[in-house]
Amino acid sequence: MDGEGGQPFGVLLPYVAVLAALATSIVWFARTGQATPFVAYTRSALILLIVGRQLLTLLENRGLTRNLETRVADRTAELYASEQRFHALVQHSSDVVTVVGTDAVVLYQSESVQRVFGYTPAMLTGRDLTERFSPESAARLLDALRSVSARPYATTVLELTLPHLDQRLRQAEITVTNLLGDPNVGGLVLNTRDISERKELQEQLVHEAYHDALTQLANRALFRERVAEALEQRGEDDDDVTVLFLDLDGFKEVNDSLGHLAGDQLLVRVADRLTASVRDGDVVARFGGDEFAVLIRSALGQGEAELVAQRIVDELHEPFRVGDRDLHVRGSIGLAAYTALGEGAAGAGHADDAEQLMRNADLAMYKAKGTGGSGFASYDPRMLAGLVERLELEADLRLALERGELRLHYQPTIDMADSRVIGFEALVRWQHPTRGMINPLDFIPIAEATGLIVPLGRWVLHEACRQAMEWSARDGRRPVKMAVNVSVRQFDRSDLPAVVREVLTETGMPADQLCLEMTESVLMTDTEDNLAQLVRLKALGVTLAIDDFGTGYSSLAYLRRFPVDTLKIDRSFVERLGEQADDAALAGTIVQLGQSLGMSTVAEGIEEYGQLAALREMGCTFAQGFYFSRPVPAGEAGRLLLEGAGAQPAPA
Repeated sequence: MDGEGGQPFGVLLPYVAVLAALATSIVWFARTGQATPFVAYTRSALILLIVGRQLLTLLENRGLTRNLETRVADRTAELYASEQRFHALVQHSSDVVTVVGTDAVVLYQSESVQRVFGYTPAMLTGRDLTERFSPESAARLLDALRSVSARPYATTVLELTLPHLDQRLRQAEITVTNLLGDPNVGGLVLNTRDISERKELQEQLVHEAYHDALTQLANRALFRERVAEALEQRGEDDDDVTVLFLDLDGFKEVNDSLGHLAGDQLLVRVADRLTASVRDGDVVARFGGDEFAVLIRSALGQGEAELVAQRIVDELHEPFRVGDRDLHVRGSIGLAAYTALGEGAAGAGHADDAEQLMRNADLAMYKAKGTGGSGFASYDPRMLAGLVERLELEADLRLALERGELRLHYQPTIDMADSRVIGFEALVRWQHPTRGMINPLDFIPIAEATGLIVPLGRWVLHEACRQAMEWSARDGRRPVKMAVNVSVRQFDRSDLPAVVREVLTETGMPADQLCLEMTESVLMTDTEDNLAQLVRLKALGVTLAIDDFGTGYSSLAYLRRFPVDTLKIDRSFVERLGEQADDAALAGTIVQLGQSLGMSTVAEGIEEYGQLAALREMGCTFAQGFYFSRPVPAGEAGRLLLEGAGAQPAPA
């Protein structure tokens, strides 16, 4: 229970006891006139206890006071540090903090505005913030302020273009928060962040997603969108949209012989020349590799697309200067117009029509390339039938191995010295169940393009080695030399040496009696990887030959590095022997080159005795050609092995 003074009764209790004792002693003394020792001692003890308690209370109060002062000081320091930390965060944050009223007048401006936008806080405080904005940005900001003003703690975000003090325009993201009801703020808080770099990065990423990195032309995705837009904006009767698809003729040889850097430089030059050849408003794109496309919008019947195509073909006839070389490439162009899509395709949807136009132009390009290149061809619906036939042939080829439709024919290789058959080249043939015998030129390119050449090549290798061992068992002598062509696609796989080793083991074929033939492109593409492959093949003991030598761009330095044993002179040099002195000189140079490098030489395509005699005189080692025998089935090849190819021996 509290007393009147508000003090607890327990606090006053010691003093009541003292007062009672004092009053008792006084009354006793007044009655008796004397004081007893007990009363005196008791009174003194109580007084001492009271004094002691007071001292203890004083000490306790002083301790409590010091503790309270310390806590107050710590709390004050903590609040000050928090305030300073908040102040530092606001002033040095990447965000600019601004407090405005509903009329956009600045009530508070953080110092970070000077670092981000160049203004000092004094230049903005007390002024209408929208004075420095463009009319469009000012209107959007005022709309945002009004949208949150009626709702406490409401927030909205908008992106604006804001001016820097140096007049540069910056992209900013502003978060507006309604803190009008907060007594510590009393305004609308704007957190402004400079997102110019982020916007630039986004624009760069979008540009990279829609443009070719090498030439900066539009890529396939952007080109498809532009074609769809052109079709959507096309007039009903008076406008046409045409796609030109361009593929360079001869680019692969340049790329293989001079390297990818020279190839890239050439592509940039081609892109510049294409851009200069088209009209303003035409879209030029690069699809990858040496494939380009052009979008042309023109009036019906004007033939403008054909004029542009002819201009591009003419421009490509001029050489391209790359480094210290003049390079020559040509272009094959396919044209596909929207009006030629036909009623069944047109109107299916602009995106579908765009895809169809691009496919048709691609088909027309192959038509132009098939006629010799360096020209253009327009799409014809019959081209689609040819594509369908090719797809059907591809599907049948996938099953040909399983069905046992593939055969090997063998063309003999003749020793120039005594006209003996010293070996054969294995050549694949396809006996189709309905189409009959299919020319290798019709299905080998399909196998190369689809990757089917890998399993096909393994089958050829195995069958050729098996046949050589069968002849050996029949005749009781060492197997003849067997040459098998190896595709560049097979060299793309790191397991080629392992495959060859497996075949040799499975068939029992002596490694030194197997010759693997490859084109010069193997030497010029992925040089180090292919060199490693060839070294591993050579370690197996097989012979390596360069087929069709002289038609590519191989370097003498590469020939010295690669472990090649044989050069096969291309038939194009052999068939003109005696007609052009240059061809005879080139064939002789190849023979001499082989001799100087310790390689044997094989002449392909010999059809006349005069060619044979000329090559013998040059010192060519071996020969092949119809003069001796066409490629024949295994049974007939076995007879040739026993009887000889009927060639006339060299004169004694």
